[in-house]
This record gives sequence, structure tokens and C-alpha cells, in this order.
Amino acid sequence: MTIDWPAFTPGSALIGGLLIGFAAAFLVLSIGRIAGISGILGNLLPGAPAGRPGSGGERGWRLAFVLGLLAAPGLAAVSAVPMPPVETLVDWPWLVAAGLLVGLGTRIGSGCTSGHGVCGIARGSLRGLIATLTFMAFGIATVFVLEHLLRVPA
Repeated sequence: MTIDWPAFTPGSALIGGLLIGFAAAFLVLSIGRIAGISGILGNLLPGAPAGRPGSGGERGWRLAFVLGLLAAPGLAAVSAVPMPPVETLVDWPWLVAAGLLVGLGTRIGSGCTSGHGVCGIARGSLRGLIATLTFMAFGIATVFVLEHLLRVPA
């Protein structure tokens, strides 16, 4: 394994991490909600709770959050900072299977990496810590199996 040092950007990673932390803290301090993307997105779907009358409802802030996530790459693309090209190194069936497995995992684990890893650990949640360690262990195992046993290029 080698590190692509020219592509190593700790400054932008730090800024991104700080922005994620700020957004998670803002959400929990302003409306008492956790910034877990699977829960935010899942509760936007039909049949989700509508919220209190006159408050803009649960869907209002959830929609604003998701739209912000979708708008951020566009804003970054028009900024002065050059963005690296996006490369997909695996075939679409692998990506679809991976997406379905992630969705299944968020259901089984009662949340996603952002909910458990960023917000759960920050709140001192044992469940969040265990879930995050489980995500990491299975991610490492998946890379090992795909790259070293099945020889699927990363």
C-alpha cells in the first residue's frame, strides 16, 4: 500500500470535519435532533411523521438538510478550490449491491455512520461507539475480502 502524498489534503479534511461537527452541533442544539442521514432521509419518505402544526413540521428541516447536502458539491465546484475528478473504479452492479447493503445495515443498526459515529460518540453513547466499531470492522473485512481474496480492484 502506498500513500498518494500529492492528493493528501489535511487542511481541507480538517475544514470539512469542522463543518460536519458544526452542522451536527447546530442541529442538536437548535431543534434537539441528531444529524443521522439515514433517519433524516428515511423520515422524508411517505408515511413519515408530519410534525407539529405551524412549526414547518419534521419534513421542513429534513428537506432543508438534504437539499443542503445536495447543493454543497455544486457550491464547491464553483469555488476557487479545484476539485479532484470523480472516478468509479468498479462496475455498477457492485455499486448497487453496496448501496443496498448499506441501506440494510442502517436498518439493522438503527442508524448510519453519521448518526452513530459523529453524533452518537460525541454524546458518549455506548450504542454509538459499538455501532461505529462494528461499521469499521466490517468495512476493513470487506476491503480485505474484495481486494485480497476475490481480487476485485479498489
